[in-house]
Amino acid sequence: MNSILFCKNKYAFGILEPIRKELKNLNHDYIWYIDKKILQDFPYKTEPHCSSIKELKNYNSEAIFVCGNAVPHYLKGVKTQVFHGFAGEKKGHFRIRNYFDLYLTQGPYFTKTFIEKRKKHQNFEVTETGWSRIDNLFIENSDLNNKKVELLETYSKEKILLYAPTFSPKLTSAPYLQKELISISKESNYLLIIKFHPLMNEALKNEYEKLAKENKNILIFNDNDITDLLKIADLLISDTSSVIYEFSLLNKPVITFNNIAKIKYWEDSKKYKLLKSLVENNLKKGTFLKERDELIKNYHPYTDGKSSSRMIEAVQSYIAKYGVPKKRELSFFRRLKIYKIFGN
Repeated sequence: MNSILFCKNKYAFGILEPIRKELKNLNHDYIWYIDKKILQDFPYKTEPHCSSIKELKNYNSEAIFVCGNAVPHYLKGVKTQVFHGFAGEKKGHFRIRNYFDLYLTQGPYFTKTFIEKRKKHQNFEVTETGWSRIDNLFIENSDLNNKKVELLETYSKEKILLYAPTFSPKLTSAPYLQKELISISKESNYLLIIKFHPLMNEALKNEYEKLAKENKNILIFNDNDITDLLKIADLLISDTSSVIYEFSLLNKPVITFNNIAKIKYWEDSKKYKLLKSLVENNLKKGTFLKERDELIKNYHPYTDGKSSSRMIEAVQSYIAKYGVPKKRELSFFRRLKIYKIFGN
């Protein structure tokens, strides 16, 4: 099966890489499409890749794996939505834009809604597979465990806190938590690691970079993939971000500020000044255990690290049933939008 790994934004690298790995294991042909704006940050430059839609049109693709909201309708292949997160409460997560032939859902919570939408639209299929980026979350890594021990010993700390806010100006906690994060890094046995979303406001990032230089117990990581940080952290601090769900799948505590989810499976607060006490309370055993169990069951019950394999199998099953689509039929408005984004 010839596949396109379609990357419009940097966050796609970590989501599509496990699929790439499985395609390679199966001796399938593939090519990365990397938008020119993010080409310099592409971490797999020895891999087959291009930044030309024209080149993709000449590639005999049978599947296109996409974790963004749009893909050119005129490209050949099963246009497959693999999603870029778990935050179903965010605007647009369940919106049907008619660009995709196949939706690969992470768990029952998502599957149920997309099956209902399929009854109305009747122009796409839905298969529950789990999420590709989660595959690496469940792979044991002794080197990573050693790295955590080394960090704690180097900074003479007992626990690692990860702060990973969203980038959205309306939802991010980044402008409001600086004092509390400085305090907790100086006055406690916690090492603070900060990981910003790739689309975070540059001015805010610069402010935090300055804080990190002035406070030895604050580290900022700029890698595109957050998976390793999720695995070594003992507690996550965030707001309204998909990373909350990923971290919760490891059955570890989360604290959010002004989270917009209707149902919360973690501690949420509207008072930033309570950060230190919230951290101490949530590091106690038993806090929100039942809620996390419920989240795992509904959002991503797969812990075998084989979601990418199921995704590829789902696309192959689609092709066996319907064939390889030469293009996707769209309304004039949707076609115009695609031409504006990608050209023709």
